[in-house]
Amino acid sequence: MSEAQVATNRTMLRVRDTIDRDYASELDLPALARVAHVSPDHLVRTFKRVFGETPHRYLQRRRVERAMFLLRTSDDDVLAICHAVGFSSLGTFGRTFAQVVGETPTQHRARGPLPPAHGCFAMAWTRPASYGASSGASHGGSSVSEKREATGDS
Repeated sequence: MSEAQVATNRTMLRVRDTIDRDYASELDLPALARVAHVSPDHLVRTFKRVFGETPHRYLQRRRVERAMFLLRTSDDDVLAICHAVGFSSLGTFGRTFAQVVGETPTQHRARGPLPPAHGCFAMAWTRPASYGASSGASHGGSSVSEKREATGDS
């Protein structure tokens, strides 16, 4: 890998770290481009080349991942969780959540609390496999026992 590629990757990691840290804040493309010291258009192209998705899509996915956790571990209402993870519109939150997870926030909450597991395993298991994948084709946020029931394994 060339030095230029390494520098580009580090810059994009800095942008991704900013999104991970400040996902609940107002993050817009010009602000993220300033972190990388590039134009917004260049940021979108480069971020997608490095990570396989646009900065906006990554931000939405991170917000939904956090909402998935909060829905199953807290008693906060859906609107409070929507605002806590950075969405300003309940409609946008619900639509985005359904696109990423394959079910509505209320349906996800109805699964009950998360089973006890090591944090790294729980994070990997509940992370959506890809943006917009149906719950049958991705992790879908279901527990191991729910997946076994769905496949008939015991």
